[in-house]
Amino acid sequence: MLLKYNPRQCLPSAEDLPDSDDTPVDNELQDLIPGLLKAILALIWSQRMDWFFGVDMGIYSHPEEDAIVPDGFLSLGVPRIIDSDLRLSYVLWEEKEVPLLVLEVVSQTRRGEYSHKKQDYAQLGILYYAIYNPLRKRKPRLEVYQLEAGEYQLLEGEPVWLAKINLGIGKEQGTYQGITREWLYWYDEQGKRYLTPEETISATQQQLQSTENRALVAEKQLKQERQRAKRLEALLREAGIDLDDN
Repeated sequence: MLLKYNPRQCLPSAEDLPDSDDTPVDNELQDLIPGLLKAILALIWSQRMDWFFGVDMGIYSHPEEDAIVPDGFLSLGVPRIIDSDLRLSYVLWEEKEVPLLVLEVVSQTRRGEYSHKKQDYAQLGILYYAIYNPLRKRKPRLEVYQLEAGEYQLLEGEPVWLAKINLGIGKEQGTYQGITREWLYWYDEQGKRYLTPEETISATQQQLQSTENRALVAEKQLKQERQRAKRLEALLREAGIDLDDN
């Protein structure tokens, strides 16, 4: 979604605005879960420079209003890197693109994830809103909504396919930074989960080790074949057959 602002207005830049609301996260997962999603994107979209994933970063839609600070958000059609100082905040009148996806990770301290934040994101025109609540036991822990006619409608299935992003999002058990628990991941259209950077490194190391093992086995087999050939040659010579005469 493209926003329009009057270019003749003297609007503040990202450098002029607070980069967050200074509210500390009250659960490590509020940083780790979006951080993992960002790390996977950096791997699978390593050749793309038209996306940005913010973690605990303020989104400004109006110069006179406070920023909205989701745990994570994804924008497409914007530069991945602004300059060497990177982004301080996400200012809509500079970026000119509303994020396509916002993510909230619910903790014991509720922050309106199911109420006023949903309304705020709908008013901004953010297409997808994902809420992950690891504390839930009976209701679904991951809910993903899509904006339709100004209201969010719950999307069915898991992983949930996000057509405008061309990725699915879902949850499953895994290990990240040495922590084994349920995490959020990206998926392809067939429902196959994309590997994390740690898993990619491990898979590459295993592949290299397997290649080295095959090379060692082949070298051993070649050595055994040479030894058999020498023994056969010795037996033939003992039998009076000189191979050099052939």
